Amino acid sequence: MTVKDLPLVIKTLRAGYKRFKTPYVTEVAAEARRDPFKVLVSCIISLRTQDETTRQASGRLFKLAATPKALANLSIKEIEQAVYPAGFYRRKAGTLKEIGRKIEEAYGGSVPDTIEELLRFKGVGRKTANLVVTMGYNKLGICVDTHVHRIMNRWGFVETPAPDETEAALRETLPKRYWLEINDLLVAYGQNLCKPISPLCSVCKIAAYCKKVGVVRSR
Repeated sequence: MTVKDLPLVIKTLRAGYKRFKTPYVTEVAAEARRDPFKVLVSCIISLRTQDETTRQASGRLFKLAATPKALANLSIKEIEQAVYPAGFYRRKAGTLKEIGRKIEEAYGGSVPDTIEELLRFKGVGRKTANLVVTMGYNKLGICVDTHVHRIMNRWGFVETPAPDETEAALRETLPKRYWLEINDLLVAYGQNLCKPISPLCSVCKIAAYCKKVGVVRSR
């Protein structure tokens, strides 16, 4: 796949996206009117956790703490009970409490709006930082999770060994008009069609543009 193929590919992905369930972090950004704090917290909870579990755990936690100050004032035990059974919930509870404290004490209660500042927080990597910047502040960024990394390499659009390298490559090659939506489109696409093992190539409407790099078996 090349840059010249992107307009048709993105158009097809947008049409297909309407049939798929919206990723939870995207729902949070829309429902909370781009509340960066809720986007950040949901992102932390979502790591190594299924979307429905993230939805329920985030909802429980936001009922207890809808602001950084309120989160910092919760006990570790209270946060653990709220986010369970999210993956690594005990570790995440400590991370979330510290994030709430740091936002309140070092940033006056406002989540930073730059990737560089967000990366200063324990537990925040480039994927989460980009999501907060794009979904929380509607600023340019490219969020690369496992779906974006896998699919972009499967297409042959990039040749990179890890998500951070994929982000760097996409910042050089992907037109900026696609930056904000690429994660949503490819997460939905990856969860429903372009799966890690045995992707559904027979019903994929952009299969003709895909080099199928690394695909051993498909359906």
